[in-house]
Amino acid sequence: MYLDDYRPCPKGFVLARNAEECLALLREGGIRILSLDFDLGWGQPNGADVVYRMANERLHAQDVYLHTSSPAGRRQMFDMLAAYRPSGMTVHNGPMPEQVLKAEAGGNGPL
Repeated sequence: MYLDDYRPCPKGFVLARNAEECLALLREGGIRILSLDFDLGWGQPNGADVVYRMANERLHAQDVYLHTSSPAGRRQMFDMLAAYRPSGMTVHNGPMPEQVLKAEAGGNGPL
C-alpha cells in the first residue's frame, strides 16, 4: 500500500490518499509492503498519526518504507515504528529501492 495525498501511486500498489483510508486497509490485513508519506494535507492527520494508530491497534505490514520528503516527519515515524515494531515487521528509513518497485510492478502478490 502507498499512502500519499499528492504523488502518483507506483504500479502494483494500492493507493491510500489519507490516513483513514490507510488505516481501513491495514485493518483488513494482508498488507505486505506499506510506504508512508508524512504530510497528508493541511489540517489532516499525518503519517505519524497513522503510525500511532498502528501501534495502538496493533496493525502492521511486513515491510514499512518512509518515502516522505520531510526529514523531521521521517525521523518521527521511524522512531515510533522502531519502538512499536512487532516481530516480523521490518522498518526501512527511506523510500522503496528501485528493485522493490520493479518487482511489485511485475505483480508479485498483494500489497
